[in-house]
Amino acid sequence: MAIIITDECINCDACISECPNTAIYEPDQEWSYADETELNGMVTLPSNGEEVDADAENEPISEEFYFIVPDKCTECEGFHDEPQCASVCPVDCCVPDDNHVETEEQLLAKKAWLYDE
Repeated sequence: MAIIITDECINCDACISECPNTAIYEPDQEWSYADETELNGMVTLPSNGEEVDADAENEPISEEFYFIVPDKCTECEGFHDEPQCASVCPVDCCVPDDNHVETEEQLLAKKAWLYDE
């Protein structure tokens, strides 16, 4: 499953540099699937089969707290033994997202999708 940042976030910035997928963004920041990945042009999301423009800027998911884009979060599978955002968070607000439950196999497939592996 992806990780979510709760409203207990103090916007400390500890998590953002730890994410290997650039899935974490600052509050009120636009984001794209292409940010620091191999994605570009029209792509099919592995989560739901929707076609999206990887280069398009998307509306922020949160205007108050750091946020994680679920379709870019792999829980650090293929990079680390545990989600790095959760391991460095001083207030434990990076928690599993029950709305985006995925198996290890799905997370590794998402990593391969992000980096054209």
